[in-house]
Amino acid sequence: MFRWLFLATVLPAALFAQGPLGGVCRTGRAVRDLNLSEAQQKQISGICRDNAKKIFDLREAWNKAEADLQAAFDESPVDQGKSNLAIERLAAARSELFIATSQMDLKIRTVLTGEQWLELKMREHRGPPGGPPPNGGWRRGGPPTKGTTITNQPPQNK
Repeated sequence: MFRWLFLATVLPAALFAQGPLGGVCRTGRAVRDLNLSEAQQKQISGICRDNAKKIFDLREAWNKAEADLQAAFDESPVDQGKSNLAIERLAAARSELFIATSQMDLKIRTVLTGEQWLELKMREHRGPPGGPPPNGGWRRGGPPTKGTTITNQPPQNK
């Protein structure tokens, strides 16, 4: 019983801990810091819940592909054909995971205001409290720059 309770509480946090918007999928600090409304919390919880199994499965596939690649490289002599297949499987697994997490992030972004989005990006660039900042910032190259404006309007084509 304790084991299932432990998995039910720890697994969701571990599942989204590495994702760009993973902090939003966990309640507590992110909800307080971003001042999410009750409606936003419900929408984001639904998005996280709807995507949890798929992202978990894709992370498992990525981990397996990494292990397979390492095993192929560790063979002596190395089989180039087998290694190339392992490289392609790993690249595909990473790509699928990136697409799935990015699509989930997009859904979450549509729920956040511009100010909440900026705060989330800034927090993720700073890293966890008491820890070092992550390298490179968020998906698109770091924190927002001074003078960056975010609106809920789509970009204008010129």
